[in-house]
Formats: sequence, C-alpha cells, structure tokens
Amino acid sequence: MKKLKRLFQIKTKFEVFLITYALGMGACERGFIYMEQYPGTLGWVFFTLCTGSVFLASAKMLQAVEYHQLYGAD
Repeated sequence: MKKLKRLFQIKTKFEVFLITYALGMGACERGFIYMEQYPGTLGWVFFTLCTGSVFLASAKMLQAVEYHQLYGAD
C-alpha cells in the first residue's frame, strides 16, 4: 500500500517541473482549441487564462515541496 501511495506524492522539485511541463502542454493545447472556437480577443484571453493557471499551480506546488522539505510536515 505504501508503494501505491508513493506514486501520488510529489516529493522533489524535479517532479514538480515534470508535472508543470505536462500541465503546460495540455493548457497550450486547450488554449489553441479556444482560439479556434473563439477567434479574436476572446480566444486570446482564454488562452492566457489556460496558461496562467499552470503558473499558479506550479508556484503552489513548489511552495508545498519547499515547506515539506523544511518542516517535514505530513
């Protein structure tokens, strides 16, 4: 059970960067779809919101990893 639980835990910054890359790829793909569905300014706004959310999630994950490394909080 511990091995299975470990698969869903993020313990290093490298893992955060890998997850951020995957989220960024998906967000860009979704942003391009929005740009096709909503041509013009609205499509660009949705594209920016998709990619911006990845930056926010990445920052939060990095803070959580640093906190865990400093304080060992479980």
